Amino acid sequence: MDNIKVLVTMPMHSVFHTFFNQELVQELEQFADVSWNTSPTEQFTKEELCEKIRDVDIIVTGWGTLPLDEEVLRHADKLRMVAHTGGSVNPYVTDAVYERGIRVVSGNNLFAESVAEGVIAYALASLRDIPKYSQDLKQGIWPSSYYNKGLLDKRIGIVGYGMISRYTVEMLKPFRPRIKVYSRHISQEELDRHQMTRADLEDIFSTCDIVSIHAARTPDTHHMITEELLNRMPEGSLLINTARGAIIDEEAMCRVLANRPIYAVLDVFEAEPLPSNHPLTKLDNVILMPHMGGPTVDRRFMVTKQVIGDMKRFLNGEPLICEISQAYANQMTR
Repeated sequence: MDNIKVLVTMPMHSVFHTFFNQELVQELEQFADVSWNTSPTEQFTKEELCEKIRDVDIIVTGWGTLPLDEEVLRHADKLRMVAHTGGSVNPYVTDAVYERGIRVVSGNNLFAESVAEGVIAYALASLRDIPKYSQDLKQGIWPSSYYNKGLLDKRIGIVGYGMISRYTVEMLKPFRPRIKVYSRHISQEELDRHQMTRADLEDIFSTCDIVSIHAARTPDTHHMITEELLNRMPEGSLLINTARGAIIDEEAMCRVLANRPIYAVLDVFEAEPLPSNHPLTKLDNVILMPHMGGPTVDRRFMVTKQVIGDMKRFLNGEPLICEISQAYANQMTR
């Protein structure tokens, strides 16, 4: 692994330090000549990236890195691997990367596992009404009566079936759910393995106690969840979205939530940050979270350690753990 050159594009701002600690910096520098983006705030410009990627074997990207398009790759005369510290590589890795035989790895599996954990947390928080009762007690209100629900034995609809959904299904097993899945890609073998049922969107929204959105954001899924579907939800049912805001028609969702006795936990929105005067902020039947379903911050060092491990495996000619194929990358959120 002599003379391996690595370029890290992430500026050294607060987010950088949640992915890299001194131990990980040293681990990377032990086997590579590393060039860091030493700016405390700024991503590389296109011109800077084209210059710095020359003679680099591996590029380490993060949120906000410019796409590795044809213009950039014309200068990447030695590039053999992209190691992305995020989950989806779709915004950063173009088809041109794969066409050049460049290998791609990311922290997608660790991100997915953490988001799935978030789905369980969000479901329990809403069903048990944890925010409300905690706030009541802080205001000196002890309930004379109350109503809450649990996650056990619920009918759950999964919309979109990728890595996050797989982890979510595994984590749900102790709760004995009856799961319906809407997906164009799921196999009958996978359905049978987890005792799940294939269903269309109309069926899921009409019959499930909980609907969890996991579809990738693509042109085909924009506003896939319509007002008609939302109005099919049974009274008291729960909508969870940890995917992307634009998958749901947000204006329609606001109308439905304002007029029907259903609930939602929303981690993502069409505009982020969510405007302070947004209609969702006025609704008592909604829990709002600022796009932090996962990974939790304490998992980010593990993401970096995993992709560094794959860099070493790649250089040693060993199988990779977190490789992203071109077909899978094209299904990821854009």
